[in-house]
Amino acid sequence: MAEIPVPKIDTPKILVVNDDANSLFALTSLLAQWAGQEGYEVLAARSGQDALRQVLMHDFAVILLDVNMPGMDGFETAAAIHERARSADIPIIFITAFLADELDRLKAYQHGAVDFLFTPVIPQILYAKISVFVTLAMKNEELKKQARQLSQRTTELTATNQRLTREIAERQTVERQNHAKDEFLAMLGHELRNPLSAISSAASLIGLPGVSLDGVQRAKKIIQRQSQHLGRIVDDLLDLSRAMSGKILLNRAPLDLATLVGQALETYRATGRSTDYELDQDLEPGWVEGDSTRLEQITSNLIDNALKYTQPGGRIEVRTWTENDDVVLTVRDTGVGIAAELLPHVFDVFVQGSSTLDRSQGGLGIGLSLVRRLAELHGGSIAAESAGANRGSTFTLRLPRVEHQSAAAPAAPAGGAQDKPRVLLIEDNDDGREMMGMMLSGYGYQVESAADGLLGLTAARDCQPDLALVDIGLPGIDGYEVARRLRADPATRAIRLIALTGYGQAEDLRRVMDAGFDRHLVKPVDIDQLMEVIDTCARAPVALKP
Repeated sequence: MAEIPVPKIDTPKILVVNDDANSLFALTSLLAQWAGQEGYEVLAARSGQDALRQVLMHDFAVILLDVNMPGMDGFETAAAIHERARSADIPIIFITAFLADELDRLKAYQHGAVDFLFTPVIPQILYAKISVFVTLAMKNEELKKQARQLSQRTTELTATNQRLTREIAERQTVERQNHAKDEFLAMLGHELRNPLSAISSAASLIGLPGVSLDGVQRAKKIIQRQSQHLGRIVDDLLDLSRAMSGKILLNRAPLDLATLVGQALETYRATGRSTDYELDQDLEPGWVEGDSTRLEQITSNLIDNALKYTQPGGRIEVRTWTENDDVVLTVRDTGVGIAAELLPHVFDVFVQGSSTLDRSQGGLGIGLSLVRRLAELHGGSIAAESAGANRGSTFTLRLPRVEHQSAAAPAAPAGGAQDKPRVLLIEDNDDGREMMGMMLSGYGYQVESAADGLLGLTAARDCQPDLALVDIGLPGIDGYEVARRLRADPATRAIRLIALTGYGQAEDLRRVMDAGFDRHLVKPVDIDQLMEVIDTCARAPVALKP
């Protein structure tokens, strides 16, 4: 820290007050002889009023004040000087030509006098007296300067300490975040390797000689199930990224939260995921305006969290009700609870309760972070409560309530069954193209394939398919350009176009639709969803842009 420079001490001042010009000159001249030696400055006043004006402008080490002055005498002047807080402590030496009796001395001391001098003044006595007060004034001024220095140094040290404390806290936060990210990457590796290992083993099993038909079917189901699990992991990561950056677009519509939660609970019961738990529900209707997919995601994450941290045989209660202007959902469990130090951070990214190497609880620690962001995007909030370790926890979601809305009439069903459309698959990944082609053929579609965009354009002109599945990330020309060229060519502009891409943000959807596609699917595509989209798209009229 830089050393603070010592401020210069102000020169002490002496005020001489006397109405007699000769006496005033004599005293100021006498004092001036020692001014250079003692380091003081001498000022003069001819009256009490003049003395008060000087006191208003300057601080004085000592005042030599004549007692007998016309108008305002020395006693009155002294009283006026000491009435002001700033000048109340200035020492005053009365000067008089008369021998003061005890009453005069008492009166002088009552008005703030510290001493008397009688004229004619003896220079040595005057010098001795004023030297004392000048020295005292210089010491006081020096102490004031030191006090100001100390105050400034204290202020700087306080600011430095606050800055260091803040930097330490920030560094600890960064270290915690880095540690959390390291743990997250380790968890992500574990969560990805498990299903990949199962898929690899199942694929190898299918190729072994002598494997029974039942074994092949079980291996296929494992591959399908673990592929879906991998898809959910990727979806969670992408959803959190979109939510944190505000790029999730909500498809809002009035809905009954109780109905949505009830359907989610039925799914848990039907799939057996809640078999080992006592799952109770008390669902009162409450209408909100929200995205049903995202609200179902919130509900599933909260229930999954309760199941994950509750031992089999435990109790999980799910309730919905209305409270003032909110619709409230609570998920309460009797599980491991939340430690007090963790409770404020349960919605932070990558935060989980304590886990062991076996990762029996699983998960990436991003579910609750996603829940909070989705709740905020709906204008709501989420809170966590727990009495501590092994005492269960409660999560409370609040969403703005809206008035009950009548359900819209269902759309008329599509027409009767039609012939399967001819499909062109444009995909550069050899394995992906082969598997997708085999799958579509297995469902009865006539399939042509192309390995890049230019080959896809040629195939579209040659075979004239009804519908094309186009990967966006193609070599040569990408899927966007393929769609634009197909739409620009009168021979191919009526082909229905479905984009297949690993990118699912709002901007990606906009680019896909602007390029001329009819639909946008994010990989990996669920087979049932793909069949539905192909069927719907094939029957719909082509909406060509002018």
